[in-house]
Amino acid sequence: MVKHRVILSRYRWQQGVAALLMWMWVSIPAFAAESLAVATVEQQVKPEIFVADALIEAVHQATLAAETTGRITQIFFDVDDVVTQGDVLLRFTDKEQQAGMARAEAGQKEAVARLVQAQAEHTRIKSVFARKLVARSALDKSSADLKAAEQRVKAAEADLKEARQQLEYTVVRAPYAGIVVKRHVNVGERVRPGTPLMTGFSLAKLRATTSVPQSMVAAVRQHGEVRISIDRAEPVISKDITVYPYADAASHNFTVRAELSSVPAGFYPGMFAKAYFVVGEKPRLLVPAGAIVHRSEVTAVYVVDAQGQVGFRAVRIGQSFADEAAGKTVEVLAGLTLGEQVALNPVKAGALLKTQRMK
Repeated sequence: MVKHRVILSRYRWQQGVAALLMWMWVSIPAFAAESLAVATVEQQVKPEIFVADALIEAVHQATLAAETTGRITQIFFDVDDVVTQGDVLLRFTDKEQQAGMARAEAGQKEAVARLVQAQAEHTRIKSVFARKLVARSALDKSSADLKAAEQRVKAAEADLKEARQQLEYTVVRAPYAGIVVKRHVNVGERVRPGTPLMTGFSLAKLRATTSVPQSMVAAVRQHGEVRISIDRAEPVISKDITVYPYADAASHNFTVRAELSSVPAGFYPGMFAKAYFVVGEKPRLLVPAGAIVHRSEVTAVYVVDAQGQVGFRAVRIGQSFADEAAGKTVEVLAGLTLGEQVALNPVKAGALLKTQRMK
């Protein structure tokens, strides 16, 4: 009899343990699901974006050429050197220019002296003519000589100005602050007007050039906004857009130029970039970016139903959007419907899903 009571007590204890375990298996997902943070799949109107390849260019870029004849005596800057506006880049020999300057100064002084003489002669002839001691023709001749002398002074001053300019051309200065990207000459070379000397550009102001198909050019003109992005550098939004008034005959694309309002770190002329043009608006299904998980080649979210059950569902995502209030969100193109809830903590949701499967 005692043995039967012991067996019965042990059986009741085992039943109690089994009931407790069953209660734990059922309750854990429910309690955990209640504490699992979720977000509702929402629909919002977001900009429609057209993406194009772009090239970063310097607004101020030029190749300096010689403007006078001479032999290069000094070069002060080389490739990759930073220069400021007005810096002397190189110098020429200036013997010819100095001689021309001396001749022009002498000619200008001679013209001034002849003008003084002509003025004095005209004054004398005018006084004599007033006393009717000379003919009218003498007065006319002195007046013509005076005007000729005045014109010779102007011509001499112009020659002097040109000679002075030729002398200044022997010293080549930077037209603006920038970086030297190519040097075309060496010390000792003799150059003529038009010979390339140095090529450089300024990093103070950049622009992006791209092309858009004719089907998109009207929308690009209408919205007038583009976002320029390079790798991991901070993107730049530009609203200063110029659309060329003609299309390329071969590609039928329109060239678009966007002036960058600022120059973030990492932007340099010649770099490849992406241009994101706003061409319209459309409704999109959005979820927080933190809800998206990547498992190997699968992109998915953890969906939580009304009963608190967690499911793993593959989705196809689109563009990302940054909002100051909602944070970063991602467009879902397929896999979710409006109003569904997704887990904001994928790690915790994955543990709950595993628990549910074990149950």
